[in-house]
This record gives sequence, C-alpha cells and structure tokens, in this order.
Amino acid sequence: MFIVEETIAGTDAVQIPKQRGESLLDAAVRYAEERHWDVVPGTWLDAVDGSHRCSCGDAACPAPGAHPARPDWMSEATGSATVARRMWQERPTASILLPTGLTFDTVSVPETAGFLALARMRRMELALGPVTLTPDRRMEFFVLPGAAAKVPDLLRRLGWAPSSLDLTVRGEGDFVAAPPTRVGSRGAVQWACRPTVANRWLPDAEELMSPLAYACGRDR
Repeated sequence: MFIVEETIAGTDAVQIPKQRGESLLDAAVRYAEERHWDVVPGTWLDAVDGSHRCSCGDAACPAPGAHPARPDWMSEATGSATVARRMWQERPTASILLPTGLTFDTVSVPETAGFLALARMRRMELALGPVTLTPDRRMEFFVLPGAAAKVPDLLRRLGWAPSSLDLTVRGEGDFVAAPPTRVGSRGAVQWACRPTVANRWLPDAEELMSPLAYACGRDR
C-alpha cells in the first residue's frame, strides 16, 4: 500500500496525493515488489554553490536529477526488489525511472487537460490506472503496452489530427520519472492517482482516448 499524508485540491476538486516521508529507496523497492515494475536508478541532484545541479554536470540540464545516468541505462532495469534495494543503497539520492513499453506505456497530456479528463473519466466510471503529475505540469496516464502504435489511429477515428493535440505517448525505449523523484528546484513528481490493488490491471489506451482527446482539444 502506498501511503500519503496530504492532498492538494485541483480542478473539479480532484485530489492529488502529495508524497511525503517516503525515501527513494523504499519507493523503488515498492514499485518492484508490489507492482512488478522494472526500475532504473537515474541521475541525482548535487548541491553546488547553494543550488542543486544535476549529477550529469550540464548546468542547463532540462530535467535535472530526473533522467538516465548513462546511455545504456536499460541494462540496469530490474524488477527484483532485492536488486532495487541494493542499487538504491549504493545511490540513495538517485531518481527513480520506470521504463515504458514493458509493463505499461503512458499517455502524456498537459496538467489542465489531465484534470479535465480525470473528472470526465470518473463521471463515466472508467477504470483508471495510476496517473502521475510532474513538476513540468504534465500528467502521465498509465495504460497497457502497445499504446504508442495505436494512439495516432485512435485519434484520427475520433476526428483529431494527432499533430493538432498536445498528447504524446511514451512507449518502448522511453521512461517516466516516478514519485518521489525531484526535478531540480521545480518540485517532486506526485501521484494524481496512486497505485492501489484496485488499479493493478491497467486500461487499454482506447478506453481513455475519447476523454483525453476531448480535454486536450478544449485545452488548445
């Protein structure tokens, strides 16, 4: 069970669990042990001259402390809680990256569209998977693998040109940063819909595409 201590009110009174008190090590082990998700330790934040810099050394890093630490990062991916514990014991401040295209893909939309879509999905009583909210004001909806290949056609069938919406899919070869990873000084990744026993079975992208496309269309 993922424990949260407070929530933040959002659009249409959607509640966002605010992750507090859980270490990166504990979270990484939970993801591997309870969800059977592969986890990868990424970069981390170093204190430099009173500010936090990404361990990659790039002062202009676009995702400080929240991206792969090496080109062959997928070689470190593990679904073993024991291995995950050992890796984060060695690198306790490393970000938690979840490879997409394995046990899930994610559909990424702007925060405002995500809140609107969440409200519609709940009214429609759709089964949701986990959803993250990033400090870059994006929401990542977890869906079954294979979404990257089918979403463009699904959007066209709904009457939308894929390029006309701010909606992207993370699939094979990509990743998402998982709570409680921090992205520089922008804040931490949080759960908008946290992992629970009830959402262990992920929805297919097709089930969520209509409300997501509608919300992104309204958000243009």
